[in-house]
Amino acid sequence: MPLVFLSLANHQHFEVLIRIGRYGAIYVAMEQIQATPVKRLCKIRNTITVNGQFPGPTLEVNNGDTLVINVVNRARYNVTIHWATVYGSLTIHPKEGELYPFPNPKRETPSLLGEWWDANPIDIVRQATRTGAAPNVSDAYTINGQPADLYRCSSKGKFQSMRHSRQDTTVVLMDFGETILLRVINAALNQALFFTVANHKLTVVGADASYVQPFTTSVLMLGPGQTTDVLINCNQPPAKYHIAVRAYASAQSPFDNTTTTAILEYKNTACSVQGIKINPVFPSLPAFNDTATVTSFTTSFRSPRKVGVPTEIDENLFFTVGLGLNNCPEDCLFKLRELSRSKWNSIHRQYEQCVFCATDNFSILQTHHQGIPGIFSTVFPAVPPVKFDYTGTISRSLWQPISGTKVYKLKYGARVQVVLQGKGIVTGENHPVHLNGYDFYIIAEGFGNFNPQTDTAKFNLLDPPIRNTASVPVNGWSVIRFFANNPGVWLMHCHLDVHITWGLGMSFLVENGVSELEAVEEPPVDLPVC
Repeated sequence: MPLVFLSLANHQHFEVLIRIGRYGAIYVAMEQIQATPVKRLCKIRNTITVNGQFPGPTLEVNNGDTLVINVVNRARYNVTIHWATVYGSLTIHPKEGELYPFPNPKRETPSLLGEWWDANPIDIVRQATRTGAAPNVSDAYTINGQPADLYRCSSKGKFQSMRHSRQDTTVVLMDFGETILLRVINAALNQALFFTVANHKLTVVGADASYVQPFTTSVLMLGPGQTTDVLINCNQPPAKYHIAVRAYASAQSPFDNTTTTAILEYKNTACSVQGIKINPVFPSLPAFNDTATVTSFTTSFRSPRKVGVPTEIDENLFFTVGLGLNNCPEDCLFKLRELSRSKWNSIHRQYEQCVFCATDNFSILQTHHQGIPGIFSTVFPAVPPVKFDYTGTISRSLWQPISGTKVYKLKYGARVQVVLQGKGIVTGENHPVHLNGYDFYIIAEGFGNFNPQTDTAKFNLLDPPIRNTASVPVNGWSVIRFFANNPGVWLMHCHLDVHITWGLGMSFLVENGVSELEAVEEPPVDLPVC
């Protein structure tokens, strides 16, 4: 799948090359990042847009194509282009002449889930950074940029079928009897989300840009950055049906408890009967903390066929994931920080927005590539230095995280297993853990403390799903495996934006292999530096 992770200062221009497979066409696109006045919830504020659109334009390509994307940042803030951040949809169709491994849909529609703040999100992040507290929750969720008709100031009844409508509700039109493909993308910063459609079953056929063995469900759960492709058979009585999205809130902390909607509308549906307005059918939604529904969903994923998951392991790693509490400096009352086996201290944290940066002038990848000493260490522990009951009652003496800019070194081609163990310090939570630069196999998940003597019996080594983000269950664990065949320095982190800001992350340093194709390329001469 494509990988783009590029930071641009304001008024900086850069060309992004994305190769999606091999031997396809070459497409050139221009992306201009700029501030644009956008009205939502009866308020107008400047929002960072792509080509003046919010969300940004959809890029549609075929597998095997090469994209050349010219990016110009005319906003006042630095941005990271990663098909998140300033978000839009990147849709990859099969190669020309090939078909999907499922019934061909009549039409395809992206469904981008997001958050909206009445205030400037940058100010919210800065306030949270100053205080150490969680950022203010969003004022609304959105589907394709629209908060829809359940929020204040919505234009009720003013529905429009354009994907980037200036109205308040996104409408998906279809004919009775056809099958449509919804590409659901959680582009929210800080919230896992439930997704459902009234009176319609959802057949899951893909996730994180990989096909899956189809299965049917009534509800999806997506963590930030996750994607799920679903087929919907339009076999219900012609009417309007709500698509509804709201939070899955696994932690005991404040969250946005609102609901955003879109409309799935059969064509030629009567708007009223004898002058009485017909409202869209509303779906049943899980409770905000319905972990049982989440578990049923996440454990349903399988690859379509037998896959080459590593069976012999070279690196057997055990990382804990959860909250910690830092001792406070004198100028604040408290500071919450994420506790993982690697954390940035207050000196390093100020450079986190410059990807992998540990100093003003160098990133970790740059210091590794050029052999610059003293920026990071390679002593990231393979197992927790102190073992304890991770999901039970934990002594306050263990709440203090250990800070450091550390990486774990992997030989090229190493077969890696990582146990991601959740913890109950402060509060347990479902953490969507993402590994840049890699897809991986999720071979098992469970609750409580991982037990290597008994839980290995749960491992699926035949057809586990291929993902790039694993949802570590609240007070539970997930096990992933991958081949370290992409050299460089790769961040593994929680995809909740506030958690990586707090420090929930570590980096793998994957050494070069033997051939030129197994080594990190030289950076271009015009590469933007930190």
